[in-house]
Amino acid sequence: MKRIIAIVIALALVVFGVIASVFNAMWASDWEDVFSEFSGGEFPPSTIIEGGDATNRIAVVNIEGTIMDSGEQPNMFGGQGYNHTLVIESLKQIINDDTINGVLLNVNSPGGGVYESAEIHKYLQQIKEAGKTIYSSMGGMAASGGYYVSAPADQIFASNETMTGSIGVIMQSVNYSQLAEDFGVEFETYASGDMKEMLGGHRDPTEEETQYVQSMVDDMYQDFVNVVAEGRGMNEEEVENLADGRIYLGEDAVDNGLVDQLGYLEDATAALKKELGGNPQIIEYGNSGRNNLSLSYKAKSLFSEITGQSDIARIESLIDNRQGMTPMYLYEK
Repeated sequence: MKRIIAIVIALALVVFGVIASVFNAMWASDWEDVFSEFSGGEFPPSTIIEGGDATNRIAVVNIEGTIMDSGEQPNMFGGQGYNHTLVIESLKQIINDDTINGVLLNVNSPGGGVYESAEIHKYLQQIKEAGKTIYSSMGGMAASGGYYVSAPADQIFASNETMTGSIGVIMQSVNYSQLAEDFGVEFETYASGDMKEMLGGHRDPTEEETQYVQSMVDDMYQDFVNVVAEGRGMNEEEVENLADGRIYLGEDAVDNGLVDQLGYLEDATAALKKELGGNPQIIEYGNSGRNNLSLSYKAKSLFSEITGQSDIARIESLIDNRQGMTPMYLYEK
């Protein structure tokens, strides 16, 4: 009897795996046809969260979690964490949608990759150039890259409890040379140039390597300073006085000019609606955990809970699989 039960369970798992693979493939390759009745046939998926004038819309874009591109495409059964492809495709669509006049960024992030943050900033700039208004609402944290992507906003809201700032760049490597020596491990390395094995971890870095990497960090830091200066209407010296990597609570950020107003997401929403005038319809791209998500995202959330997938698990996977050092706009707790 136990053998029969085991066989039945095994078959059920195989069938479930096949069905999940098929649905995932259908989502990735032809999402519009499969779920058109729930999403209006569009990708990235959007949900109307407040009715109103469909010719004068506000688009909510959620930037929640560590801003890193995992390489994953949005799929029906993926985790609920940050998805870079979904964010970028949402911003691209907003640029070309004449019915969207306002964008509300819902940011709750410690930051993330330099590249990913810069890519988001690029499309936000294009949204502004298209004549659309951008507001940013900061949640519990909008630090480093989370602030970088908020900087272009016309108005930035934060609560008293929000931790923001952390303007700066960090690159890290692991030096395990002493550990290897303790265990008698020797490395034989064949490289085409002196800098090819730069900061490989199996030996102490040379002075040349240290200076070279620091110059890279300094260049990226200067870019961050320029983004804040442009977005906040400050000069470089004013930004540099704030940009030593420290975090600020919301009220302090208002006082030093990094944030415009104290308030929560609903306050930012109300202010943006007032600025646009009329009765704008509000739509939301992607996944935010709201109850009125499309069926596809509810199914994704359910599968995530069943399998134990989470934003933390995805970030751990990124860290485990990354090669070499990655420059980060990241607040490290």
